[in-house]
Amino acid sequence: MDSREDPPTAVRAAEEAARSSYGRLLAYLAARWRDVAAAEDALGEAFARAIARWPVEGVPRNPEAWLLTTARRLLISAARRRQVADRGEATVRLIDEELNAMERSAIPDERLKLLFVCAHPAIDPAVHAPLMLQTVLGLDAARIASAFLVSPATMGQRLVRAKARIKASGIGFAVPAAEELASRLDTVLDAVYAAFGSGWDGIAADDPRTRGLAEEAVWLGRVLVDLLPEEPEARGLLALMLHAHARREARRDATGRFVPLAEQDPDAWDWPLVREAEGQLRRAAAQGRLGRYQMEAAIQSAHVQGLISGHVPWPAIAGLYAALTALTPAIGARVSHAVAVGEAASAAAGLAMLDAIDGERIGAYQPYWVARATLLRRTGDEARARTALERAIGLTEDPAVRAFLLTQVR
Repeated sequence: MDSREDPPTAVRAAEEAARSSYGRLLAYLAARWRDVAAAEDALGEAFARAIARWPVEGVPRNPEAWLLTTARRLLISAARRRQVADRGEATVRLIDEELNAMERSAIPDERLKLLFVCAHPAIDPAVHAPLMLQTVLGLDAARIASAFLVSPATMGQRLVRAKARIKASGIGFAVPAAEELASRLDTVLDAVYAAFGSGWDGIAADDPRTRGLAEEAVWLGRVLVDLLPEEPEARGLLALMLHAHARREARRDATGRFVPLAEQDPDAWDWPLVREAEGQLRRAAAQGRLGRYQMEAAIQSAHVQGLISGHVPWPAIAGLYAALTALTPAIGARVSHAVAVGEAASAAAGLAMLDAIDGERIGAYQPYWVARATLLRRTGDEARARTALERAIGLTEDPAVRAFLLTQVR
């Protein structure tokens, strides 16, 4: 250790260790103890001790190993204080042996196992994304609650119940077998994208509670790609999020007015993120296994190239949406497919596709009514277009988007 460390420097070192190592440390501890809550408590205390001791004793040469050693000793001490049964004592002896071994070796990365645990079928799907954000990235329950627009008490209870469920059900900390991997991975990817969607909506509405969540979801996406470099859908998801996140600042002008994609200034985009997205998409495509997120990312890529060139390739976009809806006929994809066909072929063809969507599903779906108004206006049916637009306005929660739509009323 370097003694007499500058206090702010020591605190920054602890914060950097939390950002870069929290998920790896928690995953390793939780996988060994099969108790996420106990591992969190021990690791939280280890970080608290680091903040108190590193300014006095100096930052250790290997902060991650120091934190792991401290957390593991806390877990062992707690187990011994509870006077565990023989099986527990055997576990303590095993941990003691592992502690000595860990001082001589790198820390295995168990985060992928932890991600699969968080998205296990036995866990409430509504908690998958919050649980990942807390366990893998270390976000506190209050911040997660704010991002998902629920009270801290409610979110805290959900997370506690989920962790208790993991312990009581004996959910294994393991990567699923090959025959289960695809379906289980879809659940993990969907949870990460759900977190990104919540953050993206917050960016759109300029909601300070959720603005940082999109960045955290992108971080999770990068973790997945690092852990599963041969899974093209992990890269596809990361590419999709990066394309969207690159445009975050262009969605509002200097006055806060909403700017639709077709009117955005590409100079306002984050081009390093765009290039990273394109690189991830190319590497995913090279693996020859097309999936939902790759197709959605390819659609975003086509829009980007169209805005740059001044010619949006609507036939290609319509073709991608056709493939996407064949794979996953979600209402959002079907509405977007209709819009693309309306641009590539005719407004009438797009309207026919909108008419084919189940009426019960479109009642409160705002994008449907925006699309309908746009296509009706192109056919010259101003009266019905106005009715559809008014319905869209009534369903719009974002004040900036509502103000934009009001300017379209004729």
